Amino acid sequence: MALLERVSTLVRANLNDLIDKAEEPEKMIKQVILDMQNQMLQVKTQVAIAIADQHLLEKKRKENEDKVAEWMRKAELSVDKKQDDLARASLQRVESYRDMSESFAQQLADQKAQVENLKSALRQLDQKLTEAQTKADLLIAQHRRARAVGKASDARLAMGDGSKGAAFDRMKRKVAHSEAMGQAKSEIAGDNMEDRLAALEKEDRIEQLLAELKGRRRA
Repeated sequence: MALLERVSTLVRANLNDLIDKAEEPEKMIKQVILDMQNQMLQVKTQVAIAIADQHLLEKKRKENEDKVAEWMRKAELSVDKKQDDLARASLQRVESYRDMSESFAQQLADQKAQVENLKSALRQLDQKLTEAQTKADLLIAQHRRARAVGKASDARLAMGDGSKGAAFDRMKRKVAHSEAMGQAKSEIAGDNMEDRLAALEKEDRIEQLLAELKGRRRA
């Protein structure tokens, strides 16, 4: 039956493997426990139903056996009264109820086997659930430690990454180059101002020399 197959799958499940493969281990272990609790409830219900069915079959088998005895007494009475036709009819009923008794016996045996299977599954699932609940906190704590160690290792690798140092050196050179360019532009701007002042002074001297020349020429 499908229920026993699901229970068997849960019982065979390796909790450590489930934790290792899960993206969110805490949710996984909680889900596994919840599934087991739900399956246990279903199995308990099925055990109760199966036991009730077993009792019903036992009752019907007993009633059928009583019928066999009843019709056998009637057959015996008919023989005693020399009523062979009634005896034959009674014996036919006896054989019919005996056939039914065999059928009830087989059904009862099958039902008892099913009850035992369900009880066994319930015990195994209960044991697995106890194991899961005991391991849950431990497994989750182990995974958290492993995850923390992994993050710490990633951080150390990131800090030791040569590409990060090279990028820092490139940035440092870029800043230095910018500073040098700024200084050069300042110097160029300063040189340009001096050239303009010098040109103005030269122009003044030429004007002065021109004025002196004209004065001499007028004299």
